[in-house]
Amino acid sequence: MDAIKLLKKDHRDVDAMFKEAHGLSDGASVSRRKLFDQIADALELHTQVEEKIFYPAVKDASLRDKEAREEVFEAYEEHDNVKAMIEKLRETDAKDETYKAKLQVLEELVKHHVKEEERSFFPQAQELLGADEIEQLGEQIAQAKARAMNGATNGRRRQTARR
Repeated sequence: MDAIKLLKKDHRDVDAMFKEAHGLSDGASVSRRKLFDQIADALELHTQVEEKIFYPAVKDASLRDKEAREEVFEAYEEHDNVKAMIEKLRETDAKDETYKAKLQVLEELVKHHVKEEERSFFPQAQELLGADEIEQLGEQIAQAKARAMNGATNGRRRQTARR
């Protein structure tokens, strides 16, 4: 399983959710919040697998490639900006007049990050790591995502059972 293809699929899925959010009316605050929660969950899982699996592998492979190494650090910083905006949105009521603007800023942060990853970072990673390691990382990413999804499903079941 190709790690880069998996990560790009995540990018497309999140982009589709942002597009869906654009289609909501101004008064659809409950729907907008639910959609944001889905976006946030997807972004959090995506950043988690990148930061724990993909980025460290690229960083290790880039010991002699200063430019690639700097790209890894920049990617971590961009993730921090996305996480901060997610937190702001979580703290903001969906009926707040600034909520849509915050969601737009989140989308812009994500689009910028995706553009940089797909245009320069992923090609560099492909070159540094090679096809076999990209495949191995893809398997690790798929397994980590499956464990996280299974844990989330089990957590929801436990919450439902307590009610």
